[in-house]
Amino acid sequence: MKKVYFDHTAGMPVDPQVFEAMKPYFNHFYSNPSSLHSSAQEVRRGLQNAREEVSELIGAKNGEEIFFTSCATESNNWAIRGVASRNRDRGKHIITTTIEHMSVMNVCKYLIKQGYKVSFLPVDNYGLVDLEALQKELTDDTILVSVMYANGEIGTIEPVKEISEVVHDKGVYLHVDATAAAGQVPIDVVKEGIDLLTLSSNDMYGPKGAGALYVKSGTRLEPLIFGGGQERGLRSGSENLPGIVGMGRAAVIAKARMRKERSRLTKLRNTFINGLLETISYSFLNGHPTKRLPNNVAVRFSFVEGESMLLNLDIAGVAASSGSACTAKTLEPSHVLRAIGLKHEEAHGSLLFTLGRQNSEEDVGYVLDLLPDIVKRLRVMSPLTPKEVKESV
Repeated sequence: MKKVYFDHTAGMPVDPQVFEAMKPYFNHFYSNPSSLHSSAQEVRRGLQNAREEVSELIGAKNGEEIFFTSCATESNNWAIRGVASRNRDRGKHIITTTIEHMSVMNVCKYLIKQGYKVSFLPVDNYGLVDLEALQKELTDDTILVSVMYANGEIGTIEPVKEISEVVHDKGVYLHVDATAAAGQVPIDVVKEGIDLLTLSSNDMYGPKGAGALYVKSGTRLEPLIFGGGQERGLRSGSENLPGIVGMGRAAVIAKARMRKERSRLTKLRNTFINGLLETISYSFLNGHPTKRLPNNVAVRFSFVEGESMLLNLDIAGVAASSGSACTAKTLEPSHVLRAIGLKHEEAHGSLLFTLGRQNSEEDVGYVLDLLPDIVKRLRVMSPLTPKEVKESV
């Protein structure tokens, strides 16, 4: 049976070149980079090289602004809690949006319990941040605005540079969660005015268990983890060298391939979206039609549930999702889909296909052949389907 993997937002395979770069750091360069002896020098060199490689992907001034973490969730927690704690003498107000990842949403809810005020900005039906609403929410007590670069569930890319201009006009820090965007679209933290940026290794074909936080020089940030003083005292704990080296190599490959791969995936994405919307009645696109990630196909179908479609696709060898893997364990509809104005039943009829380097036109064609019949069959069985729609099927 043919196998098609369209769930790259949930997890990506490790690039073979990345895997090869990691191997020596498991059994050859195994010294602790904090040690003083000569065998630790090569390990320190690998650590520093990875720092520079990640910094070049996002246009940072130098590798000293890159701090390695265990994952994007840790980076998001550290950025928000670190700024909140270090700058509480200046204010206790934070602004974020209603479509952020749960690692941002939940840390903000935690800070509310600690006496901070958090404003959750609305978005429009495409998932774009309302700049006027942002400007109105900024006060003299605001210390941080946290907005994702692009939403992994609906693909919408936010106007980060414009957001930065509004935020910095008030002298407030801007944190950007770039987990879904890094390696997919060009990011320049200097030109776009970003103070803190979250990165994930596995979301750009690197290993799981590695992430990074870009911290612009001069940003006031308190450590999240205390210990032996690694990462210049801001993130203690023995470094995951194989993972860090792998993340560095993944960043190099992503930068080198980005332009060509972005163009290729955009064409595949558009073919996929147009094919679904043209062949399946009562089908709709989630997210912005053009300001979206090149690999994101987020669609919804009336009168059927996403879980049923996923099970049928899985039987046919197709891996997809109905939204973020971090919210897949709950029966509640995605908070992102509700935030863009979808009704409960509309959100439940959504599917998310995220394409990757190994996907081809043949893969897209395979799903375009499968899904219309799956939707028709489920609509016939569904009590939600109007009689006239069943008769047309």
